[in-house]
Amino acid sequence: MADSLKTRVGRVIAGGVHALLDKIEDLNPQAAMEQAIREADGVIDDVRHELGTVSANRHLAQQQHAKLNRSHEELRDQIAQALAQSREDLARAAVSRQIDIEAQIPVLETTLADLARQEQELQGFTAALLAKKREMQEALAEFRNSRAATQSAAQPAGQSNVEQRLGKVADAFDRIYQRQTGLDGTQRAGDLDQAARLSELEALVRDHKIAERMARIKAGEA
Repeated sequence: MADSLKTRVGRVIAGGVHALLDKIEDLNPQAAMEQAIREADGVIDDVRHELGTVSANRHLAQQQHAKLNRSHEELRDQIAQALAQSREDLARAAVSRQIDIEAQIPVLETTLADLARQEQELQGFTAALLAKKREMQEALAEFRNSRAATQSAAQPAGQSNVEQRLGKVADAFDRIYQRQTGLDGTQRAGDLDQAARLSELEALVRDHKIAERMARIKAGEA
């Protein structure tokens, strides 16, 4: 993965939620939310794109590796048949091709190992970025709820200027949420099941990792 993309991943992961909340308190809430979520989503998209490219390249390399191994085996049989028929010229040609294949296979194996390492690294970055995005979204939701509860307690009747401003902030959040997730803010609760299904695989993987970690801890291995 390019160093520039690694740097962007690191910047998103290293960013503190509390620092984001401070920006929301002190600056424009919409600008702070939009910047943080847009950067996270942009980096996630770029990492996933590179992951797809690496996975495709690894698949092609695996196919070529398997093809060369099959050819090497077929040539061995052909060499035996050629020698059995006293066609040493054909046998020599087959042996020459075998030597060429043997020179290519180690290079392909090195490439496969490197692509597998990159794929694992990118998968880890994707998981970390998605976890960071969930963390930011949860913190922002808690911030909204806290502000709403505070204003409701302070102004039980009527709508003050502060409440109107808070409403504008909530509307801005819903607009950003819709752009970033594709879910309508006013229908978020109804669409929650659909969104959960889209991330079901990620949740299953996370649950499996948690279960494995717990099992090791209970067994005294962690």
